[in-house]
Amino acid sequence: MSRRIWLVLLVLLAPMALAAIDTYDFETEEQRKRFYAISSELRCPKCQNQNIADSDAPIATDLRREVHRMLGEGRSNREIVDFMVERYGEFVRYKPALTPATMVLWFAPAAMLLGGFVFLLVLLRRRQRALRASATQHLSKDEQQRLQSLLEREEDA
Repeated sequence: MSRRIWLVLLVLLAPMALAAIDTYDFETEEQRKRFYAISSELRCPKCQNQNIADSDAPIATDLRREVHRMLGEGRSNREIVDFMVERYGEFVRYKPALTPATMVLWFAPAAMLLGGFVFLLVLLRRRQRALRASATQHLSKDEQQRLQSLLEREEDA
């Protein structure tokens, strides 16, 4: 029985042993910081929920290699990001640029939150008005007599 367990563990853990870790040499510490800043700013086209720094996808490895090459050439962060956007589209950025096409992405969450607060405020004010109106209304003599008779019937039953 224990052989089977070891065999299953070996089969499950073998791919981890083959995983490669990218290592890059940088001329300066600033270049290394820029590399990691840019890598965490760009989205992996395959994974979509990971940046290229965290992704193990082959395309992310290629993108990291490309970022390293461009940093070595002395390109600015903006030039590198613009190159990636030109090649892979605006989707490759985690923080899309503010353009007419992306206005909804930037302002819709705040507008929806503000709308929710306004809706809640209106709802609470209506309720307060209704409570105040019901507190100030008094029953007429006929209504009081009818209510008293209904309550007495309820007690008798």
